[in-house]
Amino acid sequence: MAFALTNMRVESPAFTDQGEIPARHTGEGEDLSPALSWHDAPEGTKGFAVICHDPDAPLVEHGGYGFVHWVLYNLPGSTTSLEEATSEGTRGVNHFGRNGYGGPMPPEGHGVHQYYFWVLALDKPTALPEGITMAELLKQVEPHLLGMNRLVGTYRRD
Repeated sequence: MAFALTNMRVESPAFTDQGEIPARHTGEGEDLSPALSWHDAPEGTKGFAVICHDPDAPLVEHGGYGFVHWVLYNLPGSTTSLEEATSEGTRGVNHFGRNGYGGPMPPEGHGVHQYYFWVLALDKPTALPEGITMAELLKQVEPHLLGMNRLVGTYRRD
């Protein structure tokens, strides 16, 4: 089912789908990952991964585009939510060059950017090492992907 949207629902108490991400979750604020929750994962889900990606960022690199803000994986299948500033899971490297979450910080005057918070449901648990990139994660989990869905938040810097 590689990279197909499912009926899984992804939500956050911090913002609604297509809603503005609060400053506390951005590089201009406290830079805390937002709380997320999901339900209706595909049957047989044994693990999860989370990615936050800004496709509106003016960055093209190694055949990919946009800016990666968060890569989180090795989440067990029993996980249905993440607290704000979560310490759960294993952190991958973002485009800021750090492991973990790095909040929205689009170029000033660049308009509204969309931030896709993807939750990937996997048919097996993972035990991947810390510090892998989004591309490396996707290569590892693609054969085990049961489905995915996302919550989209927006942010702009004037």
